[in-house]
Amino acid sequence: MRERTDELLRLREKVRGGPSERATRAQHARGKLTVHERLEALFDKGTFVEIEGLRRHRAAGFGLELRRPHTDGVVTGWGRVHGRTVFAYAHDFRIFGGSLGESHAAKIHKIMDMAEAAGAPLVSLNDGAGARIQEGVTALAGYGGIFRRNVRASGVIPQISVMLGPCAGGATYSPALTDFVFMVRGVSQMFITGPDVVETVTGEKVTHEELGGADVHAALSGAAHFVHDDEESCLEDVRYLLSLLPSNNRELPPPSVPAPPVDVLDEDLLDLVPADPNQPYDMRAVVERLVDDGELMEVHERWAPNLLCALARIDGRTVGVLANQPRHLAGVLDADASQKGASFIQVCDAFNIPLLTLVDVPGFLPGTSQEHGGIIRHGAKLLYAYCAATVPRVQVILRKAYGGAYIVMDSRSVGADLSYAWPTNEIAVMGAEGAVNVIHRREVAASDDPETTRGILAQKYREELMHPYYAAERGLVDDVIDPRRTRAVVAEALRTLRTKQERLVPRKHGNPPM
Repeated sequence: MRERTDELLRLREKVRGGPSERATRAQHARGKLTVHERLEALFDKGTFVEIEGLRRHRAAGFGLELRRPHTDGVVTGWGRVHGRTVFAYAHDFRIFGGSLGESHAAKIHKIMDMAEAAGAPLVSLNDGAGARIQEGVTALAGYGGIFRRNVRASGVIPQISVMLGPCAGGATYSPALTDFVFMVRGVSQMFITGPDVVETVTGEKVTHEELGGADVHAALSGAAHFVHDDEESCLEDVRYLLSLLPSNNRELPPPSVPAPPVDVLDEDLLDLVPADPNQPYDMRAVVERLVDDGELMEVHERWAPNLLCALARIDGRTVGVLANQPRHLAGVLDADASQKGASFIQVCDAFNIPLLTLVDVPGFLPGTSQEHGGIIRHGAKLLYAYCAATVPRVQVILRKAYGGAYIVMDSRSVGADLSYAWPTNEIAVMGAEGAVNVIHRREVAASDDPETTRGILAQKYREELMHPYYAAERGLVDDVIDPRRTRAVVAEALRTLRTKQERLVPRKHGNPPM
């Protein structure tokens, strides 16, 4: 027994060390951590439990029968993150380039099934070269099994993809099906077809980074939610994100202890937001004043920056914040911002995270590029997501809220539980000048002094239909509040709505706009 036990320990040590020192040096030379170094950074110290570490592939042909390393290029198991159970699988690029074969896929299928059954988050550390070509169609079938499980677990457990190497072809669909995607600059890439194929088909010459690097997906495609400069900071942020999320859709996010005080008047808020509706400001600075310790985790920070989406805590509880950002495009809604907001709302709703919407929106972005690009259906996605959300929903209107964009930004009419407004709010079909151009077009044109006439009529329109108490008088705003008390008002609203329950009409599923 002692001899056999010693033999087992030697084998485990050999497996953990990887195929060779040379392969490990090559991994480090690429600026990448090894699979176990990544898992140690992700999990609480000493908590990771590996399963099927001794598994080998059964394939033959093309010399595979002569190369049967343990793990088959993927490490699977579970551990603790901030004391809570999290499941994970991590590709080992040192073995077959982390490519997926039949046994490799079977290990991933098993850990995904375990995560769903246990009701615990799943994190994938992706660093693989795609399907193992030598195994043919069985490798492709393995991907199909992963995709099916991604969809089955969607909205049931949090799924987080961390891109720490190449990801090409069909392999990219698994990250796209998960809730959050992290990428690292200079290390990770995602693309359906690589640079060589692109050049052959289209004639374009492009590098891996230009085609599918972290910055491309962070700012242009929207495929990456978070981007980091190195793996260590990336994995630390994955841990922080997990601390904000519940383990599954049947639980609430874990509260922080102790909750910071919320009943203090914040004089700085009076200076952060200009009363002039045309003057820009940084909405992020406002959000920082409202959330605990000024900490927020902004999602898709560089994609569609005219809409800010972030996870934070208020009164010690996780909240999803959506806010128009006047620093970018005056805070208008466009196609990308609508998609960004809709996706974020759906994730928050799935995992019992209440929504706080801060409104300062002049409307939807006009233009042929937006209309031809599908602003109608993309804007409908945001509207659909808000209407379908059953979590507590609180709206605060800071300044302007015009037209359809006011409705879409979680107005009372689409189901917000509570709507508050600052005394600088302007809720209307459109701005006063635009309204005068429509209503009084002939009168202005016939005037001896059109500009003066337009100004007088615009002021009259503001006084009659755009004063800060017009919506409150009609029950479309629950209260006009002192801006300095916004944090306290929102915290009390969310505390009151914490036990909210909403009955849904029985149906198989809705059909959201595509």
